[in-house]
Amino acid sequence: MKKLRLIFGTAMATVWLCGGALAQDHTVDLKGIDSSVKAGDDFYKYANGAWIAATEIPADKSSYGPGAVLVEKTNDEVKALIQNAAAAASASEGQRKVGDYYAAFMDEDGIDAKGLAPLKGDFDAINAIHDTASLSAYLGSQLRADVDALNATDMYTDHVLGMWVQQGFEDPDHNMPYLMQGGLGMPDRDYYLEDSAEMTGLRKQYQAHIFSTLTRAGITDAETKAAQIMALETAIARTHTTRVDSIDVHKANNPWKSSDFATKAPGMDWVAYFKAAGLEGQKDFIIWQPSAVTGVAALVKSQPLSVWKDYLTFRTIEHYTSVLPKDYYTDYFAFFGTAMTGTPKPRDRWKRAISATNGALGEVVGQMYVERYFPPEAKAKINAMVDQELAAYHTRIENITWMSPETRQKALAKLATLKVGVGYPDKWADYSALKVDRADPVGNMKRAEMFNYQLNLAKLGKAPDRGTWVMTPQTVNAVNLPMMNSLNFPAAILQAPYFDPQADAAYNFGAIGATIGHEISHSFDDQGAMFDAQGRLANWWTPEDLAHFQSAGAALATQYDAYCPFEGVCLNGKQVLSENIADVAGLSAAHDAYLLSLGGKPDVVKDGMTGEQRFFLAFAQSWRAKDREAALKQQILTDGHAPDEYRGDTVRNLDAWYAAFDVKPGDKMYLPPEKRVQVW
Repeated sequence: MKKLRLIFGTAMATVWLCGGALAQDHTVDLKGIDSSVKAGDDFYKYANGAWIAATEIPADKSSYGPGAVLVEKTNDEVKALIQNAAAAASASEGQRKVGDYYAAFMDEDGIDAKGLAPLKGDFDAINAIHDTASLSAYLGSQLRADVDALNATDMYTDHVLGMWVQQGFEDPDHNMPYLMQGGLGMPDRDYYLEDSAEMTGLRKQYQAHIFSTLTRAGITDAETKAAQIMALETAIARTHTTRVDSIDVHKANNPWKSSDFATKAPGMDWVAYFKAAGLEGQKDFIIWQPSAVTGVAALVKSQPLSVWKDYLTFRTIEHYTSVLPKDYYTDYFAFFGTAMTGTPKPRDRWKRAISATNGALGEVVGQMYVERYFPPEAKAKINAMVDQELAAYHTRIENITWMSPETRQKALAKLATLKVGVGYPDKWADYSALKVDRADPVGNMKRAEMFNYQLNLAKLGKAPDRGTWVMTPQTVNAVNLPMMNSLNFPAAILQAPYFDPQADAAYNFGAIGATIGHEISHSFDDQGAMFDAQGRLANWWTPEDLAHFQSAGAALATQYDAYCPFEGVCLNGKQVLSENIADVAGLSAAHDAYLLSLGGKPDVVKDGMTGEQRFFLAFAQSWRAKDREAALKQQILTDGHAPDEYRGDTVRNLDAWYAAFDVKPGDKMYLPPEKRVQVW
């Protein structure tokens, strides 16, 4: 989940924070249109140009759009819920924990007074490391289920390895542990390894940040230690798999037995590691990025213990920065906020407290949010839209001319078993075992992470629960989990500007309908299509059908390779392919569902615009956004999603868009019919 950016995506897999259409009078934003731009030359600028010209990015954000406005609105609502619940005499145990977690995070004076004292036990454990076995045990004790399992291109953790628990690639009946690469402070291996002036400069600033943090913590010889920590992280980065390779699930399917680690990844004391991680009885693992596991194990053996201990001390401080004295966060933000993304000002502390509380006790907050802000009639209307889009997708699959009957039957079976969750989970999580102390913010964070880790350990070997949600209801986002063949549409995204119960079909299908179609389509993108109806990694395609499917995907990747927002900085079409397939297929399915909703009758003309025009405008306005240059460059390098502008350009692959806006040869966005990509 890409920090503060809507993404819509897959989870094995992916997520998004979008810019959004801004409903005015329950229709498209007429004031945001720049009619001086020809729709066929730059549809995104035509739909959003006036809004872009009039909008400034707030100082505490790296990007901005109506979606960010909705996030702010939701934060305000959640803040009131938390404060009111904590003060109410009738508050439940869970609500009191929510209030205490939030209050502890907000206690700046108490946090400043304690300094680094809450981390004394961590520092003592690091100082006690004296050999490979004790280093391995410490690293194992830090294993957490904290990888971003929603984004295959961002499965990283700030611990040297991370764990994700999910059904097996080839065994959908049992949950297994997936080990993922991690251990880096900066977002990606390329920040350490790419030979460019920009990356070289960021590396110098990052090393200066390490030095500053160590100095602030009173650690001696900080300059030398900062250089050694940087060198160790660079060595870890060299072992990492690239993002393009990380999204290839076939390359991720590496089953290892626990007995394999000693020979396949020598250097680590794996017996000590797994015992400390609570995995001593686990026999089977899947290694998503083997080079990282092998590489880290080798570094455990080859790098001096003193360097590892300094690295772990620094990473511990970084991990808990949000609940340490404010000077640590100020220094942290100066690099990760300002230098990395160009953001001048950090978010208000209460907003960070909301994020932290949502992360720790998300479904308690979610239950309160749903009761207050998600009425049953909204859920019923969204469910009806989902049914219409599933029907449209069913028809599309039935009518694909190039697909053989054998493949078509299996595709329809997969569609029929898709589980769609709308608004909130059927069963709420139980947080009764989580201890929250109003006077212990660091301890709260530790206990919440361990609570989540223990929940995941308890799933191992059991049958997957397809009703499990990976997003809270108050999250402005949506997700597809192709291994579970399920979707989550949280309540917070099912409101204006994405979904307006009082808007017409053209608006809602163009905005939230395209999102619904996008998520359905992730089950059939270049990665999702590798999983069968049971979520098993299996080829259910005939060779001819698979070749045609892959050829269409390659054409779409080539289309996006040509988008270059800066000189010499272009998109990687393969890196963003899954999302772009879902965008094209999802918009197509939403358009089909929109037409079906009209019952064969023509739509009305509003404000001089046909229903078709309003449909495509609602879609393009759902992607409006402004980005700081540094943040946009980081997204291009590290994200599995194309920048918002180019996602809005999805329209050029649909014949109906050409008819709606009379787009002709010679217009800049015109694609000949044979160049328009329709994967599904």
